[in-house]
Amino acid sequence: MQKISSSLSQPLYSVAAIRLIEQQAASSLPPHTLMQRAGLAVARLALALAPHARCIWIACGPGNNGGDGFEAALHLHRWGKPVVVTWTGPPAGRTGLPPDAQASHARALAAGVPMLREPPAVFDLCIDALLGIGATLDPDRPGSALIRQWLEVMHASPALQLAVDIPSGLNADTGTSTFEIATKYIAADAGISSSKGLFTLSLLRLKPGLFTANGRDSAGEVWFDDLGASTATEPATAAPHAWVLGADRSRQPSRAQAAHASHKGSFGDVAVVGGESTLRSHMTGAALLAASAALHAGAGRVLVALLGDAPSLSVDLARPELMFRMPDALDLVQQVVVCGCGGGESVKRILGKVLASATRLVLDADALNAIAMDANLQIQLKARHGRGCVTVLTPHPLEAARLAGSTAAAVQADRLAMARQLAGQFQCTVVLKGSGTVIACPGEPLMINASGNALLATAGTGDVLAGMLGACLASGMTGYQAACSAVFAHGHKADAWAIDKPGQALTALALAQ
Repeated sequence: MQKISSSLSQPLYSVAAIRLIEQQAASSLPPHTLMQRAGLAVARLALALAPHARCIWIACGPGNNGGDGFEAALHLHRWGKPVVVTWTGPPAGRTGLPPDAQASHARALAAGVPMLREPPAVFDLCIDALLGIGATLDPDRPGSALIRQWLEVMHASPALQLAVDIPSGLNADTGTSTFEIATKYIAADAGISSSKGLFTLSLLRLKPGLFTANGRDSAGEVWFDDLGASTATEPATAAPHAWVLGADRSRQPSRAQAAHASHKGSFGDVAVVGGESTLRSHMTGAALLAASAALHAGAGRVLVALLGDAPSLSVDLARPELMFRMPDALDLVQQVVVCGCGGGESVKRILGKVLASATRLVLDADALNAIAMDANLQIQLKARHGRGCVTVLTPHPLEAARLAGSTAAAVQADRLAMARQLAGQFQCTVVLKGSGTVIACPGEPLMINASGNALLATAGTGDVLAGMLGACLASGMTGYQAACSAVFAHGHKADAWAIDKPGQALTALALAQ
């Protein structure tokens, strides 16, 4: 058993793949073995989380997830721990549980595990063994009202909560939740644990839904046990659907081992195009944040080309090392271009030239919106791959929806599928921002970022990410490598801030430094 952290990348499996792995593992073991191992793992983690609990409530559902709960109750009861089990009853239309769960239920009864019709009035730990990876909380299905009622009791309680395999109502493949209370409590402490005390023990394999969309808020701290079914024995048809991105897949531009005779040109140029200024508004700050982030992320030289009818800044007194240029004076072929941060309407006038000339390009914010509204720009974007150009798109869900001609709700309903769709549509690397940022690139594994927290939910942090991406590209990384490295480092900075400066807001400028 291991606690999942952001230090190590891990494979993630779809529900369909996990079913195949489960079938193969079960075929080589005595009956009920996997469920017995699962229950023992749950009991051990429960004991570690709440060793002095005066009452442990285990809510068991109508399927095999409930069977895991019965097995956990059996072990805890044998160890002398105060356990109370509530059970929803068998599945609708059936007189009994599935065979493995039925056997575990009988074992628990024979051991004298207390079973009640209602949750205990007071408990220190509650174990959610209600719904598994294939079940949803369908309001029209018999028994759903009782399951919802018990989940509401769990979430209203200050007690620790441990979900068996996956929080009930959370889609294991997409991270969407059919139970709004499951996302009510926001994870804290750099996303490592939850202020509510939420924990999930993922069994057999890790699931994508635990790490994106509603997943991180619902699952809290994720633990994993493969139940003895190692990846070495899994069927070839059950390949990982995605990976959770850890520090091992992130490499940062570094000068520590660079040649002593290096110069600024050795580390690449980044040109930031954006920061529209007009008589009515000024968005210069977005471009300056991206430029500052690129500088601090290791770029050798950073140039800024401000857009609009009234660009007034010729030097940044706080960052005099930034070099300002007119947009027409940029060498788009030699420099990594970061385009769109605060670009406003003015970005449309230069975007065609940027798409045609820049060999390494990060497109963010208003550049993405302009492309979404212009079919000719979309054709230019698609054509870049054929010329050997590198392109990274960094949309948030609404920008992704505009590019795909969809809605933000549809994007969030399956973030992995949308990121993959956009990457294929435009033949580039896509960074779909949000909780569990998704990185997609044709021919490369899907990645879900493990770092970051709610401190990033403030204006300008997306501009900072764009600048960091530019610096990674300038160091010679591919678009996919740059995305993995910059996205993880961006989130890791927020995690470190939460630990080093608890309670203090993280501004985009502080993030850029």
